[in-house]
Amino acid sequence: MTNNSHAEVAVIGGGIVGCAVAYYLAEAGVDCMLIEKNDIASGTSSKCDGNVTIVDKDPGFDSKMSLKSQELTIDLKKDLDLPFEYRELGSILVCDTDDEMQAAKEWVDTQNEAGLKFNVLDQKDIRNESPYFAHDIPGGLECETDSLINPYLFCYSLIDKAKQNGLKLQTFSEVTNIKKDEDFHIETTRGTFTAKKVVNAAGVWAPFIAKMLETELPITPRKGHIIVGSRQEPVMMRNVMEFGYLMNKFGRERVVDPITAEYGVALVLEPTESQNFLLGSSRQFVGYDSAIDIRVVETIANRALRFYPKMNDFNIIRSYTGMRPWTPDHLPIVSEVDDIPGFYIAAGHEGDGISLATVTGKLIEEMITGKETCIPVDPLRFDRFEKAKV
Repeated sequence: MTNNSHAEVAVIGGGIVGCAVAYYLAEAGVDCMLIEKNDIASGTSSKCDGNVTIVDKDPGFDSKMSLKSQELTIDLKKDLDLPFEYRELGSILVCDTDDEMQAAKEWVDTQNEAGLKFNVLDQKDIRNESPYFAHDIPGGLECETDSLINPYLFCYSLIDKAKQNGLKLQTFSEVTNIKKDEDFHIETTRGTFTAKKVVNAAGVWAPFIAKMLETELPITPRKGHIIVGSRQEPVMMRNVMEFGYLMNKFGRERVVDPITAEYGVALVLEPTESQNFLLGSSRQFVGYDSAIDIRVVETIANRALRFYPKMNDFNIIRSYTGMRPWTPDHLPIVSEVDDIPGFYIAAGHEGDGISLATVTGKLIEEMITGKETCIPVDPLRFDRFEKAKV
């Protein structure tokens, strides 16, 4: 057996979460291997936007976890060699109605009480953000610490540094079975690898990996569409979402037309460093069907025109879909599985994988090396779902 076929820890999944886990383990001096069935960032992490945000997180543990991730991402901007289009611009949520505006004010009060930098924006503030906003938008809110990255470049930057620190990278190696005795035996399409510990960071495919060790994961794929658009003059210089995005994310009732509600569409507009923009978003439970639905694309475009009526001259370059790994309580699973010592889960981030990748990677490294974790981990435990059943 060659040295390259064994590691202390094997990470399964080369998306942003798996790359972050591998980076922090390698940085800590842990003998680590990353196994990915295709290439790095070939799944959901290359089919999403690049928001590292708190603005769309529930107040409390969720937002504090995001703040820690933002702090770690700032550190990585200094530590990683390959740039990943980091832009710390802040982000805003805009409101569609006066009722949403009242809810937004309460949201800001709650986040401020938790020590986060949120501000209420009135109608004049919104117009100052962009002259293209519709005149009847009542206002919104701002989070000062939010940032943007290019997730695809970020994955490669993490792996580049991890390889410098000894990471063994096994791409195009699809896991077909896992057996456990003293070690984990990970059978793939390119041979068998062994490890003392395994981290399942396979995103929407994590339930299939867990099932190989007779473990059920409550993770379901939730499809989202994104449009890549261009316009001669940008309508927005920083990330903007509508307040209804939160309502979609957490399953709260919205006052919108039936088609917008059916496809879970809410405005998300992210300017890119290449002067194009990403436009979303939608949320659908349709299994693993990743086909583009033109009706959803049209609904996203129409929703954007509600907030930016003068951008009806923008060009659609392309559209794509990605699968978000959804859990019933909207929090990821970042935890060892008690019944299988040495088997860890780092999955279930839904649409927050970009925002929470760094803190997830750091937590897994701290768990494996026996350090005190940088934030409490009880809300992320795998067994919380078993307790819920009881």
